Amino acid sequence: MALYYDLPVFKDVYKLILLIYSLTKDFSKEYKYTLGQDLKKDSMVLMRSIYRANKAQNKKEYLEAFLDDFELLKLEIRLCTDMKIISIKKQVEISVLMDNIGKQITGWRNSQP
Repeated sequence: MALYYDLPVFKDVYKLILLIYSLTKDFSKEYKYTLGQDLKKDSMVLMRSIYRANKAQNKKEYLEAFLDDFELLKLEIRLCTDMKIISIKKQVEISVLMDNIGKQITGWRNSQP
């Protein structure tokens, strides 16, 4: 079993978290403590799911939970873009990273018995 912090998907989720924290610090007061906090909290949940999946016998359960939480984070990012809280350029940067993460998790889940 690989250490969770050596997994490529963990490293990508960590990059995503750093990007989200960087973006939310510039949110206006109106959104910083609502949507901004939700983005940060929901991104941290993803990291926990990877940790738990890596150490569990039944990884599929945690990977399914990851994908559910991941979809909610995607919706929050889209909301930020539609409300013009984050730029299209930043949204594209996030989307590329999230697509890569989604493919890795889906592959991991599909490889489980």
